[in-house]
This record gives sequence, C-alpha cells and structure tokens, in this order.
Amino acid sequence: MDKMSGEVKPESLSLCPLGTAAAPEPELLCIFGTGDLGRSLGLRLLQAGYRVVYGSRRPHSCGPLPQGAQVMSHVAAAQSAPLVLMCIQRDHYDFLETLAPQLKGKVLVDVSNNIKKNMYPEANAEYLQRLIPAAQVVKAFNTLSAWALQNGPSDANRQVFLCGDSKEAKQAVADVATKLGFTVLDRGALSVARELEDFPLQLFPEWRLPLRVAVGLTAFFFFYVVLRDVIYAYVVQGKDISFRIMVSLANKVFPIVSLIMLALCYLPGVVAAFLQLYRGTKYKRFPNWLDRWMLCRKQLGLLALGFAFLHVMYTLIIPIRYYVRYRIADITISDIRENRTREFDSTTAWRTDSYYSVGILGFATYLLLGITSLPSVSNALSWREFNFIQSKLGYLTLLLCTLHTYLYGWSRFLSPSSYKWYTPSAYQLSLVLPSLVLVLKLLLLLPWVDRSLTRIRQGWERRTDPEEASTGLLLT
Repeated sequence: MDKMSGEVKPESLSLCPLGTAAAPEPELLCIFGTGDLGRSLGLRLLQAGYRVVYGSRRPHSCGPLPQGAQVMSHVAAAQSAPLVLMCIQRDHYDFLETLAPQLKGKVLVDVSNNIKKNMYPEANAEYLQRLIPAAQVVKAFNTLSAWALQNGPSDANRQVFLCGDSKEAKQAVADVATKLGFTVLDRGALSVARELEDFPLQLFPEWRLPLRVAVGLTAFFFFYVVLRDVIYAYVVQGKDISFRIMVSLANKVFPIVSLIMLALCYLPGVVAAFLQLYRGTKYKRFPNWLDRWMLCRKQLGLLALGFAFLHVMYTLIIPIRYYVRYRIADITISDIRENRTREFDSTTAWRTDSYYSVGILGFATYLLLGITSLPSVSNALSWREFNFIQSKLGYLTLLLCTLHTYLYGWSRFLSPSSYKWYTPSAYQLSLVLPSLVLVLKLLLLLPWVDRSLTRIRQGWERRTDPEEASTGLLLT
C-alpha cells in the first residue's frame, strides 16, 4: 500500500497548474488626490497591472474612481504602499507633516505644477522634501496631462522627466513609467525640480522665433503694399481703392511671406555647408544663432505652408468678387458699344497657363513636405526617404514657387510703371532671398565643391598646422 500510494501521489500533483501558488502579487501603489490627474494616473496604473489605493480626506464621498481601485484614509493608504504619488496642489501639502511617521522611508512622487513661474521661493518637490525629510522625494509625471495619461503615449516623443537625490527611488519611479509605456529621462538631482516645473508653463517655445519672423514679414509687406497701391493711387491718381485691402492686397502679402519663409528653411543649411567648407572640418560647432535657426526650420516650413494655403484660398474666390464681376461686365459692355473685338493673345495664354500650372505643382510639393513633417508619417519613413523628401523635394518646391513668382512678373520687371515712387514691387523684393538660396545651392552642387563637402562630412579635416598634419599622417 505504501508503494502504491507513493506512485499515485506524484500523478495527483501533476494535475494542478505549475506555479499557480507561486505567482507574485501585483505591486501596490498609493495615490494622494482624486482629481482628474489622480484618476487618470490610477486608471493607467491599473491597466498596466498594478494595484492602486487612493488616500482621501473623504474616503466615502470622493467621487467616481477607476474600477478596481481602493479608497482609504491618508494614514491607512500611506502605510499600505512603498510608493506614493502626490497628485495634490502644493497649497494642500501642510497636512503631510502629520503623516511623517507613516511616510518615513517611502518614495514620494511629486507631480504638482504651478500656474506661473517663480511663484514660490523653492520648487514644490524641494518643499515636499523639507516637510518629510525622512522620505525620498522624486519629481516626475508633471509634464504629462490627464488626457495623455488616459490615452497613453502617442509617439516616441512622449517622455517622462524625473529628478531626485536617491538613485534607488528614481529607479523605482522609472520602472513604473516604463511599464506605463513612457520614455524616461533622468535630469539629475532634486535641485533640478524647478526646471521641470517650468516645462508645462512654456507656451510654444519652439514656435516663438518662427512666429516673430512671420508676423514681422507680414506687417512689413502689408504696409509696403498699402503704401504703393492704395496710398499711391489716392495721392497721385485721386482714386480710392482701399476696398482692395481685404482680398487683393492680402493675396499679395500671403504668397510673398510664404516664399520668403520657405527660403529661410533652406538658407541655414546652405550657410552651414559653406561654413564647413571654409573651416575644412565638421567637428567645430556652428554659431549659436545658426544652431537656433536650424532647429526651427520645421516650424518655419509649416508656417510657410499655412501662408501658401491662404494664398490658394484667396485665389479661388477671385471670380466671385464683386469688383471682378463688375470689371468683366464693364469691359464687355464697352466692347459692345464701341463694336470692338479683342484678339486672342497666345503669349498671354502661355504665360497665364504656365503661371497657374507651376503654382499648382509647387503647392502640391508644398503639401507633401508638410505631410511628411507629421510624426505619424515621418516615423514610417527611413532616414534616406525622409531626407530625400525634405531636402531634394524641398529645393524643388522652392524652385517651382520662385518660378511661379517670376512668371507672375513676366515683363513687368522692365516696365517703368511698376516702380511707383521709384520703389520695386513687393513680389520683386520677395524674389531676392529665394533666388540667392537657389544660386548658392547650385554652387554646392558643382562636382568639385560637392566632393569636398562630402569628404568633410565623412570625417576628413583640412590641416593648416604642419605639426598637426604630420601627426595626422602618423595616426593614419
């Protein structure tokens, strides 16, 4: 019987799933605060496999919380979990002093922000560390919104910045953020917390310079066009054509600003190439102004596309304008009265068709540049594909748009009537920068220049010191 029971016993144990009893229990995390951010963060933690307990002043009347989460008093919640996320405002931190014994040795994650910079003499996280000196405070998750937490990371740029004085505490928070699907970036000690708290207060920092350029160019050319068209007609000819400001003059300014800003997208790359040729190396930093210029090229291009789109929309409404319909009817009636027949001008037909055709092609490539700038599209392209579209196709767009403007001018460049008060037309001024960029790019495409630039960008350096040159040869 003993032998038989010894044979049956292993067989009976094999019927149970292996490792069921040894499965680890999900980690428990605590959240102080039941507002939008606290609920969104708790929902993401539950979806990631954590257990969540909320600490609240009113555990029985704190509003709807994610299903599966527990609610306790602050004291009970603080004692139950090793990591506590502080989803409360700094103004309500005072009650935490009474919880110092329960929070001793805990990892406290400060996610708070302020409504303006320098609101307090010290960062919120530093203030929290001073209130609970026995805890390990980490600043994190303050750059994410409740919406981002509910929907998860939408692209590779969704990062979680953190800082703290304890390496172990930062690693614990980093593990949580990574499990939630975010990319973690450690910014250093807790003294950096003020810098992290200022991040959400920034309003389009990368767009400030491009917006200033766009506003400046728009204002300059608008007043320039008003001076040459409206004021000149009123002073010299005694005509009031101020009604043209709303459509006609706007439709002159928008394409001008668009073309200049498109040229500004590619001018820094050309300047950088000539600077590398002059220095004979790629290992020297560019000037700060050039670095800043190159970093905002995407924003410049998108604003330029916006102005081009406005130009297209304004052009499409030209046939339905009252002034245009009045002029067509007036010319037709005059021809009938005078029994006059206008001959078809094939030169004008070629010019207008070429002008519109080149403009349509330029706008089409413009749109392609804008679409490939979207993260969802650019992430699906290889580096070679992205570089081809943004560089090769970008210069083609600049060429088409510049040619479109030249065809608009046609023979007006030689007409004395185009120079009102001895000033050039606005579209003539707009051609200076793009023409310069295209000429400089053409110089860079010359075989011997292109070979030198390619060698420099592959690591070759021009030695000017004989001693350096001999050292370089020995090392080679």
